[in-house]
Amino acid sequence: MEIIFLFVVLSFVTNVVIGQPFFPQPEQVHLSYAGNPTEMVVTWVTQSATNSSIVQFGIAKPTQAIIGKQELFKDGGSEARLFYIHRVTLFHLTPGMSYKYRCGSELGWSDMYSFTAMQSGTNWSPRFALYGDMGNTNAKSVSWLQQEAQDGNIDAILHVGDFAYNMDTDNARTGDEFMRQIEPIAAYVPYMTCVGNHENAYNFSNYRKRFTMPGGDGDGLFFSFDIGPVHIISFSTEVYYYVQYGWMQIVNQYKWLEEDLKKANLPENRSKRPWIITMGHRPMYCSNSDDPPLCTNVENPVRIGIPYIKAFGLEDLFYKYGVDLQFYAHEHSYERLYPVYNRTVCNGTSSDPYKNPRAPVHIVTGSAGCTEGEDPFIPLGLPWSAFRSDDYGYTRMRVVDDQKLYMEQVSVDKKGTVVDKVLITKEKHGMGLYDCHQGR
Repeated sequence: MEIIFLFVVLSFVTNVVIGQPFFPQPEQVHLSYAGNPTEMVVTWVTQSATNSSIVQFGIAKPTQAIIGKQELFKDGGSEARLFYIHRVTLFHLTPGMSYKYRCGSELGWSDMYSFTAMQSGTNWSPRFALYGDMGNTNAKSVSWLQQEAQDGNIDAILHVGDFAYNMDTDNARTGDEFMRQIEPIAAYVPYMTCVGNHENAYNFSNYRKRFTMPGGDGDGLFFSFDIGPVHIISFSTEVYYYVQYGWMQIVNQYKWLEEDLKKANLPENRSKRPWIITMGHRPMYCSNSDDPPLCTNVENPVRIGIPYIKAFGLEDLFYKYGVDLQFYAHEHSYERLYPVYNRTVCNGTSSDPYKNPRAPVHIVTGSAGCTEGEDPFIPLGLPWSAFRSDDYGYTRMRVVDDQKLYMEQVSVDKKGTVVDKVLITKEKHGMGLYDCHQGR
């Protein structure tokens, strides 16, 4: 026994001496959802390799265990830091049932967390919290989101790009700290993401490897999933701005988006999941005064496509396939737009712009809080500006049923006051139904 103990101690001391301390304790725990209510994915990080990746889980207490995989990640910074990302998919969950779980290995376990498996079918009303642009510093919305997640008020988070500011900073230690910061949220509800401009370092590697998103390109740059009566698509606006990674990224994403939208619009699919919602980081429309290249740019590349040739733009694609709602961020503010297409307001009726809107509705929600502060607005707005707020906060959304979708904006500055609300009513969903036909 003494010999074994001495070997363990010497091994640990040796690791410390050569600059490789042994840190097998799980951290940065977060959930993600792949669209199957009987499954949930648990992802976490250790600073050292472990001998296994295990999640123990059960209804009253952990009675089952599933083993997954660990992946070595090498950051692109000057230190070339190494750490290990663990992923485990839980199977055979009972939809709507609450579970307790912990993750790790015999070398160290996380705290005990809980989650509720997604409900099955489409006849229920999923609830979301949405926001973008949240960093380690000045993350005003974090405590409010912790309460939302832990009190069971939401079924999933949609984070519309820009994390930590930035995940690669200080040889990715800022990314570590951000993932620890959101753990009290993301360990309780699926944390679904969208890539933003602040993730661009080393070909977006910190974003691509830290999160586990379903399908698509396999790296979380574009993917889709279903929750209740809604089909959600996450895509990269950054392919239009970081051209050093190649035009083929635009083409590949566009082709995937079109195929995904075609599939979502098959009669048997659209009848079950009538709502199609997209999220991308940089908006097609906004009215912030500090960003004229984006907000007042007639040639917005996400909207129009590749500069000069004007191909593979997304506005026409989303219009054609009847996308109902588009979420963006990037601007550190909140803006609700009237239904808009081709820089033309396309309201549903004179009394209610959001009753049977004749074009997609856009929401910009980038005010969760970051070190760069808030972004000001053009004083009088633009024709499509319906409501604007530069308060810190986040958006709540509830897909009520196949015809009604409700959203509200929570102001953290005003201590949880709802400063904006809107009900979108659609009697029909599908491709080819929009009728806002003014030419470019």
